[in-house]
Amino acid sequence: MRRTRKQDDVTGTGAASPSTEQVQFFHLARLAWGLKVRGLAVSVQLPRRAEPCLSVRRESGPLLVRAALQGQQWVFTWGRGRSRCVDVRDESVYERVWEVAR
Repeated sequence: MRRTRKQDDVTGTGAASPSTEQVQFFHLARLAWGLKVRGLAVSVQLPRRAEPCLSVRRESGPLLVRAALQGQQWVFTWGRGRSRCVDVRDESVYERVWEVAR
């Protein structure tokens, strides 16, 4: 999934615009760190032929969280439905994913 739309400088370095995949990885890594700090076992997966995702270990099986561009806004999604989607800038993102993963 490649988009040619200019991306924001999410890293704050002033460097050239990162690719969509780089922005996805940035958001997933930030979420992974926040969830790790809260005590969850997580890993960022970079499959060869699929979208990057964050895998959160839980008893019922892994919860897969993806970072996606919806319009011009980045969101985290897991499963289907509006209740399983949150803006990457939302302060409650860690708690929402943590609750689902329990």
